[in-house]
Amino acid sequence: MASAAAPILPGATVTVQDVTSIYNGYTGFVQRISGDRAAVLFEGGNWDKLVTMRLKDLQPA
Repeated sequence: MASAAAPILPGATVTVQDVTSIYNGYTGFVQRISGDRAAVLFEGGNWDKLVTMRLKDLQPA
């Protein structure tokens, strides 16, 4: 029996898997989901960035 991938929900930690994105390989936290996109918060020392990304470009971390 094959296991289904867990859904990405708000509060999940995700890693960007999109080679065309400058955020490829970055890990962030899902803040909210709307349709097929998620708002992901990236934190890095003295900066925070909230970026909207496609769900298909995100992998659970």
